[in-house]
Amino acid sequence: MQNVTDRTRNPFGMTPDCERYVPGYGDANADFHVIGDHPGIHGGIESGVPFTGEPWSDAFHDALVAAGLFEAVDDDSGGETADPIAVAKTFLSYLHMCVPDGEPTAESYDDMERFFDAELRAIAAHVLLPVGARATDHVLRQYTARAWKTEIDMDALHGEEILGSGWLVVPIKDPAEWTPGDADRLVDALCTLRATDFRRESDLGRFVAGNDPYLVR
Repeated sequence: MQNVTDRTRNPFGMTPDCERYVPGYGDANADFHVIGDHPGIHGGIESGVPFTGEPWSDAFHDALVAAGLFEAVDDDSGGETADPIAVAKTFLSYLHMCVPDGEPTAESYDDMERFFDAELRAIAAHVLLPVGARATDHVLRQYTARAWKTEIDMDALHGEEILGSGWLVVPIKDPAEWTPGDADRLVDALCTLRATDFRRESDLGRFVAGNDPYLVR
């Protein structure tokens, strides 16, 4: 499948009703979807790109480069027009893309859900990588049947594979809380995953007319 856009910034033109927001960024036909909380926690307010501009951003970016999800990061590109991250089949977005005044309310998260869910389903990545406890809890509740038996302990869940409903979920501990070894643990987990058939697709084309493949998860 190929998407109809090659835009890197906000490829689906999401326009929430707020003055400032950090939209999705990356490959619209991604295999990996990295999901953060909101710009006040995970950055991007200045650059307009998720997970940038924070004290921990370099370490987080380095880990994703080492894991093969980013091709390169140009920390000096800056601004809202340059593209500081060259992704490799990866998309970045937030549960709550609006820049909040303080902590977003539950009602505000609920309002932003429609944008996040629409983007997630449009991207249709094979692997969801929620960053931090809130994103992990949301993804497990909404896109797997495992929430009821999964404790949101990010030290334990960091880099672990959880099978969802059509997605594979790999939670990531909030980078602001990483301790020595957390980056290596994530890199090792993602490199191991990428070496497997993580798409878990079956070709049912033999059951339909024509010669084109019909891939399902």
